[in-house]
Formats: sequence, C-alpha cells, structure tokens
Amino acid sequence: MGSSGQVSWKLEDHPSLPKGKTIALIVLDGWGEYKPDEYNCIHVAQTPTMDSLKQDAPEKWRLIRAHGKAVGLPTEDDMGNSEVGHNALGAGRIFAQGAKLVDLALASGKIYEGEGFKYISECFEKGTLHLIGLLSDGGVHSRLDQVQLLLKGASERGAKRIRVHILTDGRDVLDGSSVGFVETLENDLAKLRENGVDARIASGGGRMYVTMDRYENDWDVVKRGWDAQVLGEAPHKFTNAVEAVKKLRESANDQYLAPFVIVDENEKAVGPILDGDAVVTFNFRADRMVMLAKALEYQDFDKFDRIDRTSGEYLVHNGVRTFACSETVKFGHVTFFWNGNRSGCFNPEMEEYVEIPSDVGITFNVQPKMKALEIGEKARDAILSRKFDQVRVNIPNGDMVGHTGDIQATVVACKAADEAVKMIIDAIEQVGGIYVVTADHGNAEDMVKRNKSGQPLHDKNGNLQILTSHTCQPVPIAIGGPGLAAGVRFRNDVPDGGLANVAATVMNLHGYVAPSDYEPTLIEAVNN
Repeated sequence: MGSSGQVSWKLEDHPSLPKGKTIALIVLDGWGEYKPDEYNCIHVAQTPTMDSLKQDAPEKWRLIRAHGKAVGLPTEDDMGNSEVGHNALGAGRIFAQGAKLVDLALASGKIYEGEGFKYISECFEKGTLHLIGLLSDGGVHSRLDQVQLLLKGASERGAKRIRVHILTDGRDVLDGSSVGFVETLENDLAKLRENGVDARIASGGGRMYVTMDRYENDWDVVKRGWDAQVLGEAPHKFTNAVEAVKKLRESANDQYLAPFVIVDENEKAVGPILDGDAVVTFNFRADRMVMLAKALEYQDFDKFDRIDRTSGEYLVHNGVRTFACSETVKFGHVTFFWNGNRSGCFNPEMEEYVEIPSDVGITFNVQPKMKALEIGEKARDAILSRKFDQVRVNIPNGDMVGHTGDIQATVVACKAADEAVKMIIDAIEQVGGIYVVTADHGNAEDMVKRNKSGQPLHDKNGNLQILTSHTCQPVPIAIGGPGLAAGVRFRNDVPDGGLANVAATVMNLHGYVAPSDYEPTLIEAVNN
C-alpha cells in the first residue's frame, strides 16, 4: 500500500541529468569524520577505497551533518543514530524525532490527554503501572529526565502502585554510568513513597542481553526479560537495585548485565506484571521494543506514526526498480526506517529486499568482519544483473563493532567495510553506473572519551575511558562513477547540508527533480 491521501507521485524530469543509470547507494553505518589519531579506527584501518574517494575528486566529496536538528533531534548536543539517520536519508525532509516529540508532549501535558494514557489509567485503582525501558540519558532510545517526568505525571494523575523494570545502557553512554542512573531513580521513587505511592524498581538487566533485541534476531534476549518482568524469575535476586547493578558489574559491563529481580524479605519478587496491570515502554524508539510488545500481546504495537512521501515511494511510482540489502541488525534500517517507519515493499513487483542473517550468540567484536563481504556480493550481483535502477545497502561494521569498545576489532571492521565498498563500486564501473557513498552517523572515528581540549580521558586507575556511543561528528558523502554526467559536482551554497539533503540528490541522479518541500539537493550540473 502507498501513503494515504491524494498525492501526485509523478516527478518532474531533471533538466540536464539523464535517467536510466544504475545507482549504488551505500550507507556506512557509524562512519564519521574526525581528526586522525590512534583512537580513530577509520584512520588506523586500511581503507584505500574510501581514502581514494576523499582524495581523488574533492568536488565530489564533502561532509554532511548527521546529528542534532539536522535529523530532527532536540538540540545540537544530541548525537545521531541509525534510525533517525535512515529516516532522514529516505524521507528527504527533517521530521521531529522521538525525543523531541516526547519532550513536547510532556511539556504541554498532551501525553496525558490521549487514548493511550486513558487506557493505562484504568489500572490505577486496583492494578500496577509498569514502566520498562533503557535507563540512560543517552537520548538515543530514551532519556532519564523523561522517565522522571512520566513518574511524576502518572502519580499526580492517580497511579498508586508503580514498578520500573530497568535496562542498563553502557552503549550510548559511558560504561559504568548505570550505577548513577539507578541511584537517581531510587531517590525519585523514595520521594514518591513518601507521598503515598508504592513505587519501586522491580527488575533489570543489560540492554544487549535482556529485552532489547530487534528484528527477531534472538528471542532468547526477550525471554530473559519476560521471565524477570512477567514471571518474576531471574538467576539473580537482590533486595536493592543499586546493589544488584554494582554486584553484576563485577562480571559484565552495563550492556550485558545478567537479568535480576528485586525481592522482598520473603524472597518474593516485588513487581511481576499481572493480568489487569498496564505496561508502558518508555523508550521513544520503537525498534527494540516491538518484540517485547509482541510477547505482551499488544494488539496495536505495529501502528506507529509514519513519515509520508519518502523518496523510495516516489521513485517506485516513477519506475525506479529497487534492491535493498543488509544483514539482520541493520536490515530494518535500509528498508523500514528508510521508508518512513513502514514495513514491506511499496510495490513487490518493483522492489526486492534481501536480509542476510547476522551472527548470533557472540558479540560483534568476535567476528568484526560481520557480513560486509556478503552484503557487497549481493549488491554486486544485483548491479550486474541489470534488473535494478537503485541498489541500496547498509554496511553495519563500523557501528556494531564500534559499540563493543574493542579498538582493534573496530579497525578490522572498518577494513572489511571498505572492501565491501570497493566490490560495489567495481560493479558500478562495469555497468556504467553511479555510486553514492555516505554514512548515517559517527562512531568508529572516535573510540575514547575526551576532555574539553580533546585529550583522551583516563579513570582513577589510569585506564583509558573507552567510548562506545555514537558521536556528533559529520559524515562523508561521495559521488562518482562512469555514469555521472560531466560537470556534476557538490554545490557550495548548502554549507549546512545534512542527511535529509541526500534524498533530493539521489532523485536528481536518477534524472528527476525532487518534490519542492524536500531539503535541497547537494549537487549541481555545471556547463551541461
């Protein structure tokens, strides 16, 4: 199905750029631009293909913004992420994203006026309100201040019994910060108890080991959360959440903390989810909550707000045959998020989506090459088949391995990503096509925490403080290939261009003018 409403899908022909060229659109996940040093894994890695794109044609390589307001986030301090990045890349416009939308709803009180809050408030008199999500101030999946406001608002509006099921971060924020977040939450809950609200932490675990799986990659992750949150069963039991996190951190980092439940003096879990209770997931990003929603039998979990009139839908309506591919951990980004949070193809006769299964049961630094070469091979074969006008891929290595904090493995990951890019560009050369190489946000280009002067930080024991989160650095975009019309170059009058400008750029390269409300194209054709 297409977008609702009366939309004119016919795109105007570009006055000077031809149609019919195969375009490879390559998104390097977690590939930002930063000063070269030993902690910049992209710089350290052997990446001859990406190096040549930067050095050989300066008028066809530039940086674009991939964080903050450029991708619809509240402030310029908000680092980009894969979801908002792919939304912007595919939509061609800047939409207010999760954190900003929640901020506005909390500030106006609108969040308490909708059918959702009315529905959960039915449990306030006799049941329990359960809040489940990532306890973090990273701003990628959730924010602690929003949880605090939600607790305050719900209690003021009649919630008498509240249980919070926490998931520790250490991925979008510094590893070890979980202890401080739990202490802050415990203080807030203590104040609620002073005011007569029975509010407690009920269970917890690390985000990559408990609950927050996505794309049905590993249901065991969700089951560990289900056992703790619904059944009140976990391998570790504590009477205090701060104690739980501190103890479990002795054998794992924040991302991989084992599941635990909080119990009373009789060893009974203090807050399992029961029939008649209400559950709210306070992550504003849907991807890592959908599987939990399925497990809880939510009927409407898939009815997300959708971004309309994406570039993919326009191009399909104009006869552009599309191939999209990645491995499981980023497959949804190059399809679902690219298409405006919409599942499936717009037209199965015009599109083919291929998912390569990701490795399971190991952390990504164990196999840092991931499926980069397999993605490259699929893209190569799609290009050489000449069945498609656009071949779109996401190569996840820089991001997924970068999140582990393993610098040596991330260097290997970047090299593998570069090899995949070469494979795809070589195929484009054979068919006389065009390539567009870009990224969705930074990560692998800076793997350490730094002070205000940019120097690496160390802890009290002298150990380097590893950075596992995304960054606010700009990302590259490069264009080229034998099919690129003579005189095409990046414009000089879009200095603050961001990811949302890429859609109009790609539409131009397909031979079309983008819709008038899209962010402006990054390219111009001179003397053509």
